[in-house]
Amino acid sequence: MHDTLPAILILLTSSVLAVALFRALRLPAMLAYFLVGLALGPHTFGILPDTEANRELAEFGIVFLMFSIGLEFSLAQLYAMRKTVLGLGGMQVLLTMLAVMMACIAFGLSWETAFVIAGALSMSSTAIVSKMLVEGLELNSRHGRLSIGVLLFQDIAVVPMLVLIPALASHGGDLGQVLLISLLKAAVMLIILFVFGKSLINPWFSLVARQRSRELFVMNVLMVTLMLAFATKLAGLSYALGAFIAGMLISETRYRYQVESDIAAFRDILLGLFFITVGMLLDVHELAANLGLVLLVTAGFILFKGVLVAVLSRAFGHEPGVAIRTGITLAQAGEFSFVLLSLGLGHGLIDGQALQVVLAASLISMVVAPFIIQHNERLGELLSRSYVRNREKQIHDIESVGKELVDHVIICGFGRSGQYLARFLSEENIPFIALDIDPSRVREAAAAGENVIYGDAGRRVVLAAAGAAQAKALIISYDDAPSAMKILHVVEDNYPKLPVIVRTVDDANMEGFRKAGAAEVVPEVLEGSLMLASHALVLLGVPLNRVVKRIRLFREERYKMFRGFFHGMSDLDEEAQEVPRLNSVLITSSAYALNMRLGDINFSGLNVEVKFIRRLNLKPWAPTSESVFIEGDVVVLLGTPKDLVLAEKALLQGR
Repeated sequence: MHDTLPAILILLTSSVLAVALFRALRLPAMLAYFLVGLALGPHTFGILPDTEANRELAEFGIVFLMFSIGLEFSLAQLYAMRKTVLGLGGMQVLLTMLAVMMACIAFGLSWETAFVIAGALSMSSTAIVSKMLVEGLELNSRHGRLSIGVLLFQDIAVVPMLVLIPALASHGGDLGQVLLISLLKAAVMLIILFVFGKSLINPWFSLVARQRSRELFVMNVLMVTLMLAFATKLAGLSYALGAFIAGMLISETRYRYQVESDIAAFRDILLGLFFITVGMLLDVHELAANLGLVLLVTAGFILFKGVLVAVLSRAFGHEPGVAIRTGITLAQAGEFSFVLLSLGLGHGLIDGQALQVVLAASLISMVVAPFIIQHNERLGELLSRSYVRNREKQIHDIESVGKELVDHVIICGFGRSGQYLARFLSEENIPFIALDIDPSRVREAAAAGENVIYGDAGRRVVLAAAGAAQAKALIISYDDAPSAMKILHVVEDNYPKLPVIVRTVDDANMEGFRKAGAAEVVPEVLEGSLMLASHALVLLGVPLNRVVKRIRLFREERYKMFRGFFHGMSDLDEEAQEVPRLNSVLITSSAYALNMRLGDINFSGLNVEVKFIRRLNLKPWAPTSESVFIEGDVVVLLGTPKDLVLAEKALLQGR
């Protein structure tokens, strides 16, 4: 005890100081834990011994990391992003692993070792990428969504690797037979747990929650997680696989978010311990002796992975600049790289120089990743002339509309609230221009005749093109505090006399928005949308009595005006909830409905309403059953996603 306590105190003090320093430098805390492990480990000062007990304790960090991944795993999100996740993500992992395995075998490594290294280097850092995208307000950008989709597949790909690595370490019997038995074990375990586990987990958690004891609830989560981890280990698989299954089972309950918050402290501390043990594995003497090779592997790996992701993104139809930015964002190793390397080391599949080189290269790639990612836009423009031209074209498109407008409103964000507000403005014949960064939504709404253009309102050049100098008001209609603050600062610096109205969920940021220059801060969605519209109309000079009357009529009509909105790629949860939305359908020369009356189209059994028709440059109008469709008409439908698909088929192909 007397020998252990000073080591624990040194470990805690070093961790606190290192994590505080790295957070101040805006670097991932994970790298601080690596540094602590490297400094205190057996290959440096030798304060922390590399014992079996320490490694087993650190394995709990992997258990809770996989539990968290399972807890956040969403089949609905996976389905909504299936093209990116399964297509781009699947090809990235497969091709990266094939290329790395071929290179490793060419250098004389066994194919089992090559498999572990390939799996490790196919991963990217979810923690670093998501943090940089959020801080750069790029999470909903095109390259941001592509990056998150690829990371989601990488999380899924870890699961079969957790099954295959222990199987590869088994030397008894035919390898194909061993792999087949391991995969069958995993499949049987999944089926049993999901068939019987789902029916047990909800009532059991309800029973525990009714005791109203936080300690009991947390102990129950730990018990279920470790019990399933132990069950998979007994089946010859890994602890981490059982923890992942436990997370997926609990994610189906209504206690998911409480569990997530309750285990956060355990998970972060144990993960910190895991990364400290990984740092202890790094031998500085071996690193110094192979420094040239490590740097060569790091540079080659980053370059290869970045180029591969960019090429695949381009092959999946994304423009060169977006593809390059996605490649730059994902060109590093990740947390699961160390999980797989640790698992391979534990089963004797990798050690010595190969482990040291890959471990060091992975760590260095993660250290430099934040500095590379923060310049991804500049690098994208530098490496892709077409990306620059497209950006210039976007500005020109906005300018072509903005220069024609005077005393207009700039709507930042064309989601539900932005569309509701646009309808109020249209009713009062107040000109507006809407800016949105969701290309799917912009395409749908623009096809229906809405004055919406793709553009980031947080950029000064975009606001200038939208006519901010002659605008009467700017309204931020979406809830994203950092993005709203960025727009407020741009407006305050360049257009201080332009009044800005901000929508927010609650009053937490009201004072901050007002200090940043907001004329009004209006909370939340439905009633918030009404208040947003009323403030905007009054600010734009509409008489107060007319505003009050319009709001009253709106309520009397049971919110009919607010029903439906154009769906975007960021509205992932709406499909599952079957929320009515708007959809634009173009009547082409080959459409079934061409030259037919609306009343003759078979919409029977469909809960679909034809809201209006836009024809050439005419103002959209609400059709009657006698209205005849001609080529070029855009028909705007309101209904649930399932019925909208059938209605579109009825218009274009007949039923």
